[in-house]
Amino acid sequence: MDLKIRKVVTNVEELHYEGFKELDTPIHRCYVAAVIENPFAGWYEKDLSKLSDIGEYLGEYLSKSAVKALGGAPVHSYGKGAIIGLNGELEHGAAILHPKLGKPMREVIGGGKAIIPSSKKVGGAGTALDIPLHYKDAAFVRTHYDAMEVRIPDAPKNNEIVVALVFTDNGRPHPRIGGLTVSEIKGEDGLR
Repeated sequence: MDLKIRKVVTNVEELHYEGFKELDTPIHRCYVAAVIENPFAGWYEKDLSKLSDIGEYLGEYLSKSAVKALGGAPVHSYGKGAIIGLNGELEHGAAILHPKLGKPMREVIGGGKAIIPSSKKVGGAGTALDIPLHYKDAAFVRTHYDAMEVRIPDAPKNNEIVVALVFTDNGRPHPRIGGLTVSEIKGEDGLR
């Protein structure tokens, strides 16, 4: 595979205090982002399978890096996203994120029946992207509806794509809006 990675950025947050109250146990949120060269920057290509293969590779590589960054804690929530440089197109990000990235991502974290929420946009260096999160095995667990911002000051350059995966080891701090809880999950269909 012809993949050129300029750099990988890892950001881990450890939350101790939120909403005027200390947490009983810290919550960790992490993103790992690869800044890669877009092989189709500046021209239209009908066959984007090369990008799907890159997504498959990055699904495993970035997930392993994130699990390591979280200290091996079990993953509760996940999400994925891409920022495509100005000489690319939205479909380049979709080709990376959707056909093949999810399977190796799920294998690395040991599960994931729920759809992996995603976001993508075209933008220049320093563009921020909010990547949605939800519980990996049941999409309707409200305690885990969240998002994490990904922003890299010098990326993407016009011919690059930032591909980011986000993981947490718990839900939001102090959840109290009701709905399905982790302990109530049936785990049959990825929804409940």
